[in-house]
Amino acid sequence: MEKSNYSFKDTLIIGLMMFALFLGAGNLIFPPALGQEAGTSVWPAITGFLITGVGLPVLAIIAVAKSGGDLQKISKRVGAVFGLLFPLAVYLAIGPLFGIPRTGSVGYEIGVLPYLAEGGALSLLLFTIVFFSLSYWLSLNPSKLVPRIGKILTPILVVVLSVLTFSGIFNTAGEALSPTGTYESFPFFTGFQEGYFTMDAIAALVFGIIVITRMKERGLTDRKALTQKAFQVGLIAGTGLIFVYLSLAYLGSTSVSILGYQENGGVILTGLSQFLMGGTGLILLSTVITIACLTTSVGLISAFGEYVQKTFKAVPYWAATAVVTVFSFVMANMGLTQLIQFSLPMLVMIYPVAIVLIILTLFDELFKGRKEVYVGSVAGAALVSIADGLATAGIFPQISTAIIYMFPLAEIGIAWLIPSIIGGVAGYVFQTVFHTSASRA
Repeated sequence: MEKSNYSFKDTLIIGLMMFALFLGAGNLIFPPALGQEAGTSVWPAITGFLITGVGLPVLAIIAVAKSGGDLQKISKRVGAVFGLLFPLAVYLAIGPLFGIPRTGSVGYEIGVLPYLAEGGALSLLLFTIVFFSLSYWLSLNPSKLVPRIGKILTPILVVVLSVLTFSGIFNTAGEALSPTGTYESFPFFTGFQEGYFTMDAIAALVFGIIVITRMKERGLTDRKALTQKAFQVGLIAGTGLIFVYLSLAYLGSTSVSILGYQENGGVILTGLSQFLMGGTGLILLSTVITIACLTTSVGLISAFGEYVQKTFKAVPYWAATAVVTVFSFVMANMGLTQLIQFSLPMLVMIYPVAIVLIILTLFDELFKGRKEVYVGSVAGAALVSIADGLATAGIFPQISTAIIYMFPLAEIGIAWLIPSIIGGVAGYVFQTVFHTSASRA
């Protein structure tokens, strides 16, 4: 019988920590933009968004717990080389190449820039020095992440965000207009694809190790118990995210008659905050954005440091986190636009493969964990996702686009689904036939 000091209070605090880690600035920006474009179709659109923006991250946390709390273990089911390269690609994309620098860039552009008469390289430099120094200090002792974020930063974030949200719901006088773009024909699937850009399913594969490590520190080591508690943590974090996404999407859908169509969700949030609450609203928004960026930055730095320490045992945690913090600081000062252009193709390549790995891990028992199923499914998804990434990067765009549109569902952004299913079935059949033949021989 396992002895543990673990309690429901620990689950609640870790769940709140996960909510704060997931709720980066990007998560606050996408739903209002979706609401504006979806208009009267906001509810089917946000439903699709919730599946990929909330459902997949929760499933990813469970998958990591079920595998033993390690993305490498999940990836190695495809093969040794893939088990080394895919986690590295995920950690680089969600970490120093995009995820961590974006927290600093967005925190500056929305949390600080509106107060400056004229922004520039110097003000960005000063802000990111303070921002990443604080991020490094908070992540330096990962065992303190739970009390620092779960007990302190998350309640502040929830209170401030609730004030903004309820003020908008009860005071806005705007009305939703007709949907625009692909939201006219495919509101659900457009929202489904928009949920990718939160990066939370990938982030959950990274943050999962933080959750499992914190649980183990509290004496919880049984695999089944870890999976059960991870599910509860995911529900707590997911419930918070659903509240935020539904509220912000609704506010976005009613904002057009007040603000007109805006280029991004950050401008929408800024305009709504000023419209609803004047200067106080802008201060509240700046507080939310800064805290959201900070908590995400801390979580990503800590996760990357633990990954490096585990993979390259000679590198101490403090050194790994220091290097990734300094590198992210440099990248953040390149500018947000350049970061997105550089990293988006990699994210497009990674995301479908990550989804496939999450689903296969959850249903591993159904096909008895056969490696061929993993290889076939991942290869099928990768065939399309790599072509999609190349097209996004403008590399061989005609050939890449032609490959994507060879498959069904390309028009709604999930052309990788059918090849992945076919690959998994083919792998299962191949292994079954080969194993049977070998047994008879």
